[in-house]
Amino acid sequence: MVSKEQKVKKYAELVELLKNASGVYFIDFARMKVADTINMRRQFKEKGVTYRVAKNTLIRRAMEEIGGFNVPDKYFELPTGLALGSSDPIAPAKIFKQFTEKREFPTLKVAIIEGQVYDGSQLALISTLPTREDLISGILSSLDAPVSGIVGSINAVIRDLASVIEEVAKRAA
Repeated sequence: MVSKEQKVKKYAELVELLKNASGVYFIDFARMKVADTINMRRQFKEKGVTYRVAKNTLIRRAMEEIGGFNVPDKYFELPTGLALGSSDPIAPAKIFKQFTEKREFPTLKVAIIEGQVYDGSQLALISTLPTREDLISGILSSLDAPVSGIVGSINAVIRDLASVIEEVAKRAA
């Protein structure tokens, strides 16, 4: 039997994880095989995604304490596993989508990404969103393009000026 001290500790850990998560995925794992569960946990861990299983009442209380989570009660009918993405809110969706392509279970109940609630049926849409790293590299490359264009233009002007000076020097000699 779990002591009250252990419950309080688990609750505090859950609150902290939810506070730091930018993407929270509620997973129905009820009919999963043990081997699949272990494999899914391993894949999450490899990509830096935190996975926890908790009672639905505990999850609801933790979300109420933090605030900002508007998840309907219908998603708390079956056992729930939480996949939490801190640095990349889309990483859990990509891993989960890849994992469930070959299996019927588990299923995604609902996902909360940066405060936006997505139904489990929208997993395909969520998993196609670019990761934070992809967005940053896209922004940096778009910022780099004008700079390299300016450098190229300046080099062209200097090259043309050098050609003109060289032609003038040839005619004067």
